[in-house]
This record gives sequence, C-alpha cells and structure tokens, in this order.
Amino acid sequence: MSRAAQRLGGSAARAVGAGSGVIAGAEPRYGNDATPVPATGPSDGGALDRLADELLGGIRERGTYRRMRVLEGVQAPRMTVDGRDVLLFAGSNYLDLARHPEVVAAAERGTRQWGCAAGGSRLITGNLACHEALEAELAAFFGREAALAFNTGYMANVGVIPALVGPGDVLVSDALNHASIIDGARLARCDVEVFAHGDVDAFGQTLAAARARARRVLVAVDGVYSMDGDVAPVAEIVRRAREVDAIVLLDDAHGTGCLGARGRGTAEQAGVLGEVDVLMGTLGKSLGSFGAFVVGSSRLRELLVNTARSFIFSCALAPAQVEAARAALRLVDAEPWRRARLAANCDRLRARLADAGLSTAPSTTHILPLVLGDNARTMAVCEALLERGFYAQGIRHPSVPQGTARLRITPMATHEPHEIDALADALVGLVGDPAPSGD
Repeated sequence: MSRAAQRLGGSAARAVGAGSGVIAGAEPRYGNDATPVPATGPSDGGALDRLADELLGGIRERGTYRRMRVLEGVQAPRMTVDGRDVLLFAGSNYLDLARHPEVVAAAERGTRQWGCAAGGSRLITGNLACHEALEAELAAFFGREAALAFNTGYMANVGVIPALVGPGDVLVSDALNHASIIDGARLARCDVEVFAHGDVDAFGQTLAAARARARRVLVAVDGVYSMDGDVAPVAEIVRRAREVDAIVLLDDAHGTGCLGARGRGTAEQAGVLGEVDVLMGTLGKSLGSFGAFVVGSSRLRELLVNTARSFIFSCALAPAQVEAARAALRLVDAEPWRRARLAANCDRLRARLADAGLSTAPSTTHILPLVLGDNARTMAVCEALLERGFYAQGIRHPSVPQGTARLRITPMATHEPHEIDALADALVGLVGDPAPSGD
C-alpha cells in the first residue's frame, strides 16, 4: 500500500487500492483495456426532455434550427463535408496556415517537449515557458509592451470588459459588435450605449453623452465585422475617444494577419496601431492554431492577470497550440504573399459577382456576405451549392438580424483563380434562377 493510501487510513486506504485501478508499486497502464461504460437506454421523457422539446420546437418553427456538419481532412481549400468532396468557402483559416508544414512541425515539437496539456491554470501550474515566449513575440509583433493569451476570443472579451468597467461605468458599443462584447458588458453590469453601426457622427454623440455622466467610459468595436465584412472607422474612433479620455477596446479577431501592411490588422491599416488601448486578436483564424490574446501596456497585462476571471479560472492553452501559433506568427512576416493572394481572390470573386448583379456590400475584406433575406431560401441555396461541390454556409438569425439571412463566403489565400470562378458561376446560376424551394 502506498504511503499516500496509508495516510488516508482504514477504509479510505482500501478504496485507493481497490477502486482506483492502480496497484502500489506497479507502473500505470496506458492502453485500450478500460472496462467500457454501458450505454444508457433511450430518454425517459422527463422534465429536461420536455423542456428541450418545447424550446427546440419553437426554434424549428422560426426556421432557425441548427445542426453541425461533419468535416473530414485537414483545413484546406478542399475538404469532405457531410460525405461530399467540396471546395471550402466557409472557414476562418484565411491564410491557410493551419496545415503549413512549419506550423504542424511546431505543434509536434511542442507536444514532445511539454506533453498534450499545460496541466493547470496559468497562476498554478500551467504557466509554461512557451506561453511566456508566445506573449513576448505577440507584443513585439504589434510593437506593444506586453501581451496575454486567452483560450478563445470570447473568453478574452468576457474577461477583459468586466476587468475595466463595472456598475456606474459606460460601454459605448457598435450596434453590430460581436456577441462576446455584449456578454462581457452583461457580466460587467455596466451601462451600455449603442451607436448606429459604423456611423462616426452617431458615435461622437453617444460618446459625448456617456462621458458627461460616467466616471469611466470604455469604447468597444470590432475591427472587421464578421457577418458583413466591413471595417470599423478605427482611426476616427480612436481620435475621438482620446479627446475625452475614454479607453478603446478593438476586437480584431478577423483583421489580425490579413489586413495592414505587415498583417497587424485594422489598427495598422488605419495608422493607429500604437494608440489602441486594448487590442484583442485570435490565434484560431488567420494564425491557424487555437486561442486568443490581448496586447497593450504592461500594466494592462498585470491588471488582467489579477482580475480577468476567464483567464484566472481556466486551464492554460495546450503547448501544441502555443507552438503552432508562434510558428504561424513568424510566417505572417515571412510569407506576405498569402495576404496578397487572399486579397486578390476576394477581389476576383467580388468583381465576378458584381458583374452578374450580385452585391457583397458592404464588405471590403475577406468576408463576403451574399444577402438573400429569407431563411428557407438561404439554406436551400446553401444545400444546392453543397450538391454542386461548394461549401459556403448559410447564416440566419440570431447571428444576423431578422430578414438578412445570407451566405457568408470566405475565400482562402490558396484557392486557385479557376476555383474562385467556379464558385462565382455556381452562385450566379443558383441565385439568378427561380428560388430553390426550402424543406
């Protein structure tokens, strides 16, 4: 019996020996020899299932029922989706770095060196040297003092916003901001003032009113709006916020890596990279890994380490993901042709659709919305595209406002021109023809 079991004493010690499956003095076994857990029977129709049936019934009636598709293969321009070999125009692996040999090799090295998990939160056992290295490299990449990694962009925003504002403070928010900003404000229990999407004059009026009544004002905007593909007026927002001593949070999840002369995102593109107080980006889109980060001052990092609950109470990112992100970050600098090819592919598709009278406005980026309006029509076109060998996902409420259902089309840097043209031809044929009937 082990000393740990002896210290437990009596029946507890016997439980350790008999119930844990570990024999004192023996090596732990790693194999497929565990006793299988018997499958449970069909649902008994209890209170939970009745609740689920009621709520799901309403979702189906509204035409917003969702299901997950099954994809096979590495993230690439061509994948298998629900058993069909298709060209992929629905992902966020914009620069096609998720399968880059250097990124894959870095993930493998990270796993060999540190194992498959960090093993705890950053403040206990999970703060590995690779996390610190990634954050130092992110800070250098954006020319800022410090950075802090989070597990997702959602977790970054719901951690950062309550760390900066609370009851009595005001969050000034664009009408189309991401759900994570909305939820972060709810957790912060601050007042929220919403201004019309992308409207600089409305922003100025809202900001002035907030400043007049609140001790602290946080301005939060997306860099690239994920359903419309347009870019926030970042330079003007930063300028006006600085005039009234407001803090600026820029969620640049979709701009990082893709926009700006060196891939530093919408703030670099707008010429205000060093003036954004809190810059959030993700590792799981253009950087082809997983996770998110915040860059800013060293005092911001120190504050978040001590107050951001989504950071404090979460297990740290796995080493493989961290090392993959570090490799991808270097490739953003080393292979600028990827940004150029991505922009060229998007411009080609945008032009081909415009020639046929199909608008992707207001997009100016690598997210191209083709608004069809009706939920059933949108999903019917999505399925018809899939049958023709293209995957561009239909998006409905609540991801977009009612009546603005759309195909959200996201080319990649490594799609070939003839593949872009083939998608354009398929879209023109489907959307220009009589509407496919819904289910």
